[in-house]
Amino acid sequence: MTNNRRFLLAMGVGFALFSTFTAHAQTMVRQRLHGHIPEAVSRLQPIGRMPGTNRLSLAIGLPLRNEAALDSLLRQIYDPASPNFHQYLTPEQFTERFGPTEQDYQAVIDFAKANGLTVTGTHPNRVVLDVSAPAADVERVFHLTMNVYRHPTENRTFYAPDVEPSVDLPVPILHVAGLDDYSRKRPMGAFKKISATASSPVPNAGSGPGGTYMGNDFRAAYVPGVSLTGSGQTVALVEFDGYVSNDIAAYISQAGLTNYPISITNVPVNGGISVPGSANGEVCLDIEVVLAMSPGVSKIIVYEAPNGTAWSTMLSAITNINNILAKQISCSWSGGSPDPTAEGIFKGMAAQGQSFFNATGDLDAFTGSISFPSDSTNITEVGGTVLTTTGAGGSYVSETVWNDRTPNPNGGDWGSSGGISPTYTIPGWQQGINMTANHGSTTMRNVPDVALTAKNVFIIADTNQHENAEGTSCAAPLWAGFTALVNQQATNAGRPSVGFINPAIYAIGKGTNYTTDFHDITTGDNTWSGSPT
Repeated sequence: MTNNRRFLLAMGVGFALFSTFTAHAQTMVRQRLHGHIPEAVSRLQPIGRMPGTNRLSLAIGLPLRNEAALDSLLRQIYDPASPNFHQYLTPEQFTERFGPTEQDYQAVIDFAKANGLTVTGTHPNRVVLDVSAPAADVERVFHLTMNVYRHPTENRTFYAPDVEPSVDLPVPILHVAGLDDYSRKRPMGAFKKISATASSPVPNAGSGPGGTYMGNDFRAAYVPGVSLTGSGQTVALVEFDGYVSNDIAAYISQAGLTNYPISITNVPVNGGISVPGSANGEVCLDIEVVLAMSPGVSKIIVYEAPNGTAWSTMLSAITNINNILAKQISCSWSGGSPDPTAEGIFKGMAAQGQSFFNATGDLDAFTGSISFPSDSTNITEVGGTVLTTTGAGGSYVSETVWNDRTPNPNGGDWGSSGGISPTYTIPGWQQGINMTANHGSTTMRNVPDVALTAKNVFIIADTNQHENAEGTSCAAPLWAGFTALVNQQATNAGRPSVGFINPAIYAIGKGTNYTTDFHDITTGDNTWSGSPT
């Protein structure tokens, strides 16, 4: 062998070793994540360690690409002066421009499989990867210990990591949902059975049993004389429980909505719901008031998932499943700390022309942290009012802030939640509002954005039980139903959907036509002993 050949051979071996070392080094890049330890853990001592055989379901979130460009595009999409005004993206276009790359997504899949995590779900937008694994493997992969604690306010234990997770992967990871169950998802409504001897609700002005509101009462109050019914529109509902279909049929009959074609489709997420649970009343409420406001809506899609399902898994499904892009979405559940992966999905919804309405809650004014997603800046937050009309099926008279001033078993009083976000700065469309009267902030996000009826709402749930519902969970689906009417009119006029409505409604709010276009609810408050001002 000549010296030249020996030299070239040595160079080739050296290059191969260098390449192998470099590739191995890339897989060993350790990134530490943040925001995975509940704040309460700092004041608690663990009562034990989670058994290593206990299985956890996780949602690994990947960051969007070019997010600054996405934010710029969203401002243009919702600026009437921009040539991109209401020029929405398809889900495929959004993924191509802003979703994680196929290579990065596959790298995370390969990493999960190589480390003993079972891949349970993939998403076309490549923003979320669903996995499951025994706790022992989760501890090893994310370099943490899963501890068990006594919950400080609820009669149960919860699990949480002792440190923030870190992962040996060169592909950027944004968040890992499912590492704790400190906060469980809770419906934003309360339900009381209506009996023959029960006292009538105040203001006792609806056409339902005992003077509750149902069916056409909402249309008569808010959209009198409007012939639009939601025809051609699809409404999506976020649900973490199931329902009995006969209850919906009974409500349709009781409310006199039988003249309309109604299609309700259930989409299981993360296994779906096999047997409706104690929160079925929330699901029935959401379906029934959507039908009341938009009785001719072409389709209601009920996305059903077990309570422990990650927000990002549920929300991603609504942007992807079945190639049906619902233009109006309602959520009446909250729970957990800020979820950056879900926030990216909310931006995707706005880019795709979807309107997302979230019930802020029913514990009166916020104090301290706010359960996700009730202070998100990328969706429309909905508060609650008490409606007064001229009588059954009558016209609008007035509204006041819903505040019962009665103790709530979850803490505080029953009433419309709202206040100042401790997490998110004030968005551009909310700036320039005089906050003196409502005690709002000029630097942080204020909620809610809009409101509707949240008291004395008739529903049928719990296997043909007549119930009186209250909560902002009444108001959010009413807004989704109303938006179906708006988007039907837009379609009839050859225009795109309204999408994320906040930039438009705040522009109206700062304009001269505000009181012509909206009822300005200035009576009442949502104060309570924990937030007296």
